[in-house]
Amino acid sequence: MEHWRMDVALLADPFRILEHVPFGFDRDDVAMVSMARVDWRETSDSHEIVVDVPGMRKEDLKVEIEENRVLRISGERRREVEERKGDHWHREERSYGKFWRQMRLPDNADLDSIAASLDAGVLTVRFRKLAPEQIKGPRVVGIAGGDDSSAAKKTIGDAGAAGGEERQTKKVEL
Repeated sequence: MEHWRMDVALLADPFRILEHVPFGFDRDDVAMVSMARVDWRETSDSHEIVVDVPGMRKEDLKVEIEENRVLRISGERRREVEERKGDHWHREERSYGKFWRQMRLPDNADLDSIAASLDAGVLTVRFRKLAPEQIKGPRVVGIAGGDDSSAAKKTIGDAGAAGGEERQTKKVEL
């Protein structure tokens, strides 16, 4: 049933699959993605994202909100045992290396309320939902013309004086 819902969601927005797929693949990428399994639950007043990160410390993890409401969770699990010459491994199943997961947050996400906590190898990211009247819709831009063309030029000039736009990233403290 879940697979069917994913297919319907992809029909509505085929680019949505990009939220789940890293842009580059290394031979160890499959292990890195499986290293951080995610559950996302929505309640009547909040969202909760739970990520399995066994054996990791908060210093090894980073939670960021990037532009376009993208939540990015990344980290690195380092190998604990140093290999010595002559060692023979009988089994090595644990994953090591860098990982990341990213997902686009819904319009009703209160980005100012995002908090993250780590307990017993489980990272939990929580944020409140905005009330429908608090959700900002698209901004309507007025169109100048005729006698108003000088006002449009002034507005464009004022925006340039601010130094241009920079990429916005918000870091969430663990």
